[in-house]
Amino acid sequence: MSKLSEKSLRILEYYTILDQLAERCVSNKAKQAAKSLRPLHDIEDVRELLTQTDDAKRLMTTGGAPAFGGIRDVTAALSRADHGGVLSTRELLNVASLLHAANQVRKYGAEQQEKGNSTTLDAYFNRINSNKYLEDKINRAIISEEEIADAASTTLANLRRQMRQQNTRVRETLNHIVSSQTYAKYLQESLITQRDGRYVIPVKSEYRGNIPGMVHDVSSSGATLFVEPSQVVDANNQIKILLGKEKAEIERILAELTADVAEFSGAIEADYDVLCKLDFIFAKAQYSFALNACTPKISEKTQVSLIQARHPLLDQKKAVPIDIALGVDYDTLVITGPNTGGKTVSLKTLGLLSLMAASGLHIPANEESTVCLFQNIYADIGDEQSIEQSLSTFSAHMKNIVAIMQKCGPDDLILFDELGAGTDPEEGAALAIAVIEYGRKMCSLVAATTHYSELKVFALTTDGVENASCEFDVKTLQPTYHLLTGVPGKSNAFAISRRLGLPPAIIERAKEQISAESTRFEDVLEHLERERYQLQKQREDADRLRRTAQSEKDKAVTMKGRAEDETDAILEKAREQAERILREARMASETVFAQLDEMKKNAQKDAADQNLAAARAALRSTMTQAEKKAMHREKKKVEPESIRPLKVGDTVHLINVGVDGTVLKPQDKDGMVYVQAGILKVNVPINELRPVEKKKPKKQAYRAPSSGVRELRRSAAKSELDVRGMMVEEALMEVDRYLSDCLLARLDVVTIIHGKGTGALREAIQQHLRHDKHVKSMRSGRYGEGETGVTIVELK
Repeated sequence: MSKLSEKSLRILEYYTILDQLAERCVSNKAKQAAKSLRPLHDIEDVRELLTQTDDAKRLMTTGGAPAFGGIRDVTAALSRADHGGVLSTRELLNVASLLHAANQVRKYGAEQQEKGNSTTLDAYFNRINSNKYLEDKINRAIISEEEIADAASTTLANLRRQMRQQNTRVRETLNHIVSSQTYAKYLQESLITQRDGRYVIPVKSEYRGNIPGMVHDVSSSGATLFVEPSQVVDANNQIKILLGKEKAEIERILAELTADVAEFSGAIEADYDVLCKLDFIFAKAQYSFALNACTPKISEKTQVSLIQARHPLLDQKKAVPIDIALGVDYDTLVITGPNTGGKTVSLKTLGLLSLMAASGLHIPANEESTVCLFQNIYADIGDEQSIEQSLSTFSAHMKNIVAIMQKCGPDDLILFDELGAGTDPEEGAALAIAVIEYGRKMCSLVAATTHYSELKVFALTTDGVENASCEFDVKTLQPTYHLLTGVPGKSNAFAISRRLGLPPAIIERAKEQISAESTRFEDVLEHLERERYQLQKQREDADRLRRTAQSEKDKAVTMKGRAEDETDAILEKAREQAERILREARMASETVFAQLDEMKKNAQKDAADQNLAAARAALRSTMTQAEKKAMHREKKKVEPESIRPLKVGDTVHLINVGVDGTVLKPQDKDGMVYVQAGILKVNVPINELRPVEKKKPKKQAYRAPSSGVRELRRSAAKSELDVRGMMVEEALMEVDRYLSDCLLARLDVVTIIHGKGTGALREAIQQHLRHDKHVKSMRSGRYGEGETGVTIVELK
């Protein structure tokens, strides 16, 4: 990229955008990638980057962002491990942290894929190797930068156990000495201390010969000698030997872990690269959310159309959106209007959003916006006068313009701010027109701001050149910052001056100095502005009425669809009820016919025939009634809880038949009751019967007490307790109270924060928890959890 293009990036504040993007990255490598980002010229590469950002936003919407906090740059450590060096505890912990982050991000990707959220980022998630085995091995062995765990190896655990035994033996011997009345007068103080890793006692210098042993140190005054009594020399020597063995074992453990890291260095480095890439992609997604941005359409033609575009460095809640286009109906845009009206911001918005889109970043504009990939974007914006180089404002601008004219060509975008300003207005306007014509001749797109009326006329009379203006409210003397394409703007110098209190006589005299042609031109502009305002108001009213009508239409369509769905559901339910009633009636008829056949065999023929005819008539009547009920209404049912237990001989009313009957058999396991109604004997569901006697009042169903208290406790219980600064007894009482709340809230794992300090509070709490029957397990925190300053408790 040329120096002129780099300068244009700085002028358009592109690097500020990159700094804001880098702030959202977690890893240093991703931050560097953000700051080194530059516009691309391959349309497929840009579309791929924009799609990645789209996919990251979609994943964040459904599952939040992955956790990149554990990413550590381990490339130097991996290189040392490959070359046979031994990694320090800090470097190994960094490797474990990176592996943990890789495992978490891989899980995140797998969960999203299981939910059906397939994206272009799946390839990145699937490339993560992770290594849970190595991560756990390092975390088990290393507690912190200063401490290796006893569990790192059996040998280390045995050595430390022997050291504790030797330390106990030495302290017991020395305690006997310092507490003995025999030696009391020889000691400066009754205490045990260490010098050079060996236990000693402070002896008064005048009694040096009374306590045999080795002198390891002397106080600054010379009055105290720090003596290692001969009784503990051997034990101290043994401790020294064990310390040496411990150091050698720790070095062996670190070497073993380093060898494991070297074995997997290729996979670890690959994980690091993928995590940094994903970190960068999700940082772009976060930045897109912050700007309320979206993916624009990428055009293969040299044209740009920004709809509802906002400058990304302005407050997005207050920024006034603008519509600006170039390269479709015209290749040059001349923007006019008063100072502080938004002309320069419009230029910068056009250039900066084009740069962002070409870099694969979302832009704060409507999703229907279209951009293209310019070969170069040149900008001459701002006052760059230089005393050291003897450059005036005009000279500084002209130096930039000369460089731009030498470089510009097809598919370039050129932005001029106050083109031709800083010199004689007539000559400046002529120069501005000539510069614009040359840029157009070189097939570049040009956008320029100006106050010159000559350029307004040039835009009105030249094909391919369009006027635009920044709207200004003369009544309030405030710009509205709306960009109006197709309308040349007024500087409104007279109106602003009158509003600010300049005497009318001076203003009238100033108007007399303006030529009649200029006055007529300004009057035409004012007339056009009034007509434009009226047309815009009519269009807004029409749009509002159209939106209201569309909203009412949508409501009507929704209500119609809901009514049709409800009608279909009612008809379907009625059809099912009818089929069930008829099915039950047919089953009842089969039972009756079987019983009548039996009666016919056992009774006299005439009587049986007479009974048969009556039964069939009754059955036909029942089925006819059932069919009518199926067509006109649903079966009536009695809620089971309202029916008292029926016993043999009870009189009941068959609700859906309308007759009374007698219970022959009580309710069976299927809820059916065998009832005789006239000559019919049928099984009837219990909820279609009603006792004939007066129904007992329905009992209120028992309601379990609300679980609000339990939910309140659950919401009130926290996952951690901080007892730092408390006395031991006070802390233990607080721990008991806290664990009770956690048990009621059904929390499984909690954290107790006690700090490191001397370790007394930690030891007391852990000893107390070992005897708590509700505690399933506990351990000190690992790297990243607080280490020995916290205790992780798992409850039963």
